[in-house]
Amino acid sequence: MSIYDYTVKDGTGQDVALSDYRGKVLLIVNTATGCGFTPQYEGLQALYEKYADKGFEILDFPCNQFAGQAPGTDEEIANFCTGRYGVTFPRFHKINVNGANADPLYTYLKSQAGGVMGSNIKWNFTKFLADREGNVVARYAPSKTPKTLESRIEELL
Repeated sequence: MSIYDYTVKDGTGQDVALSDYRGKVLLIVNTATGCGFTPQYEGLQALYEKYADKGFEILDFPCNQFAGQAPGTDEEIANFCTGRYGVTFPRFHKINVNGANADPLYTYLKSQAGGVMGSNIKWNFTKFLADREGNVVARYAPSKTPKTLESRIEELL
């Protein structure tokens, strides 16, 4: 299995094959609109604007598993992100990242990069970085700001 073997749902419920992102550096993030880390959307958007034309993508997966901090519908979350932070990177259907109903993509990501945090996602804005071949190369805690990932992203690009 690789990251490219997974299919996820976009915010309108349509299937999206991750193989569509083959050859790109990916930053995969579970997000929430009512979290103390929500302002990281600003930094994520800045990275996206700086590197998207060099083959960088951010994949945003809203998750309401942590203190109910992403309570809206997919449409409400999209409107919030676009209106408040000007987000233009892809946002997907709200998912679970832990437990029996965890999205298979996140089960895979956790198996590839457990990191110091163990296998479960601890909170919103946990970040996974994948190289152009689809290998998960790093996992970052929510407290790691997007800006601190920039040099590693540049290396992979």
